[in-house]
Amino acid sequence: MKISPWLWVPSLYLAEGIPYFLVTSISVTLFAQLGVPNSEMALFTSLIAFPWVFKPLWSPFVDVLRTKRWWVLTMQALMAVATGLLAWLAPQGHFTTALILFTITAFCSATHDIAADGYYMLALSEHDQAAYVGLRSTFYRIANIFCQSVLLMLVGWLQKRTDVSTSWTYALLLCSGILAVIAVWHVWQMPSVEAKGERQKAKGILREVGMVWADFFRKPGIVLALCFMLIYRLPEALLLKLCNPFFLAAREQGGLGITVDTIGEVTGIGVILMLLGGIGGGIWASRTGLKKAIIPMALCLTLPCIVYVYFAQFQPTAFWILALCVGFEQMGYGLGYTACMLYMIHVADGAHKTAHFSICTAFMFLGLMLPGMIAGYIQEAVGYLGFFWIVMVCCVPSIIVTYLVYRKL
Repeated sequence: MKISPWLWVPSLYLAEGIPYFLVTSISVTLFAQLGVPNSEMALFTSLIAFPWVFKPLWSPFVDVLRTKRWWVLTMQALMAVATGLLAWLAPQGHFTTALILFTITAFCSATHDIAADGYYMLALSEHDQAAYVGLRSTFYRIANIFCQSVLLMLVGWLQKRTDVSTSWTYALLLCSGILAVIAVWHVWQMPSVEAKGERQKAKGILREVGMVWADFFRKPGIVLALCFMLIYRLPEALLLKLCNPFFLAAREQGGLGITVDTIGEVTGIGVILMLLGGIGGGIWASRTGLKKAIIPMALCLTLPCIVYVYFAQFQPTAFWILALCVGFEQMGYGLGYTACMLYMIHVADGAHKTAHFSICTAFMFLGLMLPGMIAGYIQEAVGYLGFFWIVMVCCVPSIIVTYLVYRKL
């Protein structure tokens, strides 16, 4: 009996999103609440995301060793175990152990991304792939809202009744439980679609990978393209590591001193507006073309960062002001991120476009990781207000590289 994609596509992309946002976003708030200095927090939470930068290096071997279904199920089980261990160890102050477990989760999540996307294309016909693409993206976005909003609201609610450590233990156990349930569900509901003969052979795989990378670096204008991928999201790369620590920091330390549940509520509004901005950006680019849209989109991505200068200068506490400003900044980010994605699709077009797009996203992640590593040191040197002004200065190279790309499109 044929298993409906409705029974596994939503859960597959929920399992793809939850560990990603746990590692890249929730870890920041967790360590900030546990008192880890911003310099160490930003450095190590950037480093633990390295698997998403390097996953194109091992993605060809996912096909060689096992089926994509096996990789999906195994990675989901490992992520459930790693997150469960995090729930017991991280809130108790085992910083080094927590970093190791977050790194394992990141590696499993990056591998899961490779296998899940491959399984999706293999299990569904081209018609069904197009039909269910909206469903997969919707549940990935639900994972985003769950982690960055619902989970933080739960943590804040628990902290009013217990303590910081206990609240994070329960929250991470919830994530572990969700991943475990999904893994068990998929044992029965993900159809076996790969025959032994359909998997790639190991012979010649290294030569093929080398050819794909060589073709990528031979693309016309590739140096400018790489500069764009590394620089375009520079302001965001700095902000990502310090937004929530800034919200949590006491007012006498230059922060806003708001609670975790309030951060979750504000962030939830921001994420929803970011998603709407992404949809609007896609419609905008489809009507005007990328060339006409790319500079205005770059301005939408960068200039709204000024709201954090306002936050640091005046330290508002009214919820509606926080929600309005964060929503404005996130909607601009959604619009601006669309240009980044469309340009990477443009660069990847041609032979090996799937592999080349994966390489493009790896360089984009590198552009987020490297600035994030030093963000905390900058903030500790100049304070929050000075840091956010530096973020605004970093908008300049982002706009310059966008203008150079605009001339070449």
